[in-house]
Amino acid sequence: MTHVTSIGLDVHARSVAACAFNLYTGEVTQRAFGTDAEEMASWIKTFEEPKAVYESGPTGFALCRRLRELGVDCIVGAVSKMQKPAADKRRKNDRRDAAFLARLLATRNVTEVWVPPLEVEAARDLSRALDDARIDLQRSRQRLSKFLLRRGHVFDEVDALGRKKGAWTRAFWRWAEGLRPQEKAAAHAFDHYVTCVRCAESDKRALERLVLAEARGERWKDRVGALASIKGIDVISAFSLVTEAGLFSRFPTAGSYASWVGITPSEHSSGEKEAWGGITKTGNGASRRILVESAWHYSSCSPKPKAAPTGYEVSRHIKSRADDATARLVRRRESLRAAGKRACVANVAVARELACWVWEIGRRAEGTLG
Repeated sequence: MTHVTSIGLDVHARSVAACAFNLYTGEVTQRAFGTDAEEMASWIKTFEEPKAVYESGPTGFALCRRLRELGVDCIVGAVSKMQKPAADKRRKNDRRDAAFLARLLATRNVTEVWVPPLEVEAARDLSRALDDARIDLQRSRQRLSKFLLRRGHVFDEVDALGRKKGAWTRAFWRWAEGLRPQEKAAAHAFDHYVTCVRCAESDKRALERLVLAEARGERWKDRVGALASIKGIDVISAFSLVTEAGLFSRFPTAGSYASWVGITPSEHSSGEKEAWGGITKTGNGASRRILVESAWHYSSCSPKPKAAPTGYEVSRHIKSRADDATARLVRRRESLRAAGKRACVANVAVARELACWVWEIGRRAEGTLG
């Protein structure tokens, strides 16, 4: 949508600095606001054909949605795509940031961020809450195991066949309960660490049940079932990939999706010299973690097809493409191993190709490709 007045908003938790810039007259108007979106909208509407922008970040999309409801054309700009002058790093304040955004918008140098519908954002929040619970559980277990290690205790029981028993099993807890310290202070610390682990385990199980129930919703089940038909991706991982992307059709190519995930090679080329480095690791970290972890399955799995997830209906054509993905990725991992590539390098290469398969199968499930 064309506009005459560019409005830059430097948004903080409790304040907003605004700058209006008319590209044709050069007129600049600045003002400070609290968090009242209606007051901002009233001020913005006083200008000729206005359009507003603010940076993506921790403030999310609430202000953008509210301004749109009030009739203001507002977008969220990708902060990672904004090239700021080096001098601005030494002279930074809210007014200058707002003016910088207004000028970027006026010169059409803002990369717009997709604003997800509330239902998509809600499902994404649930998926991320489960990931937070996973991290909390991991940290709680580390604290307890290191507490026991400091006191000279290491779990190394074996079964009847001489195989080492896994940690955090019933056998582990029976062993750990017999190690409660005699000293009162240390006993309190031990009880605290045990309680943290137990609570974290309970929270993670509860959130897993909620995610599995949400994944069966009408909005998600087709794409979740399709992605979960690929080896290495279970229903929870598929749900996370789907909610993080929102819509796979918003990525025009598989390469653009891989770039958004941050799993494409970095480049340091100049003149006739071409130099490629590690992956960029920019973009959506949650999807990148899932893809990299899923890719490890292809170091040992067979190319045989995976059964569709229980309770999900997957079309024959999509299931066939998922089976093709599995077979192709197994061959890819074997060829990289034969070429002498390090395991971590080979795994990331497989994850990059897995991202492209996820994009294709996700779009087929949406009905926007083939």
